[in-house]
Amino acid sequence: MENITVLLSEEELDAKIKEMGERISRDYAGESVHLICVLKGATFFMCELAKRISIPVSIDFMSVSSYGDSTESSGVVKIIKDLDKPLEGKNVIVVEDIIDTGRTLSYLLKVLSHRSPKSLKLATLLDKPDRRVVSDVTVDYEGFVIPDEFVVGYGLDYAEKYRNLPYIGVVHLQ
Repeated sequence: MENITVLLSEEELDAKIKEMGERISRDYAGESVHLICVLKGATFFMCELAKRISIPVSIDFMSVSSYGDSTESSGVVKIIKDLDKPLEGKNVIVVEDIIDTGRTLSYLLKVLSHRSPKSLKLATLLDKPDRRVVSDVTVDYEGFVIPDEFVVGYGLDYAEKYRNLPYIGVVHLQ
């Protein structure tokens, strides 16, 4: 059984995502952006972020895994679902729910950079820099820096549970 306490409220998330969307809109004024949602966790965040970007937005999805049903990253990255469209010449923003060790994003950004995007940036709702084990991951659009706790909600899960929580909560295993 798990106990969950609120770390970031729905209102805090909404305000930060609005701010991030406005910044992306300013940074790419007069252009368009192509958001790549890293499934499944980033779905909620990407949808809310896209609604708050005032320039043209296109989207695609990738599924990459390094966790399985554990609370610890396995260190093995697998692409489960690749993109539907090419990235050549596009302003690409990879949208992630959380950056932990950085292994998954380091791998993913290398793969995507070889597909000739015009630009390649990274947006994350949550960042855990204390857990970083790779140093080549630069976060361009960051929501919140959080402590080294296992979190759920707003798309993040524990063994496929709790994605639907409208806030970010800390899981306390009992």
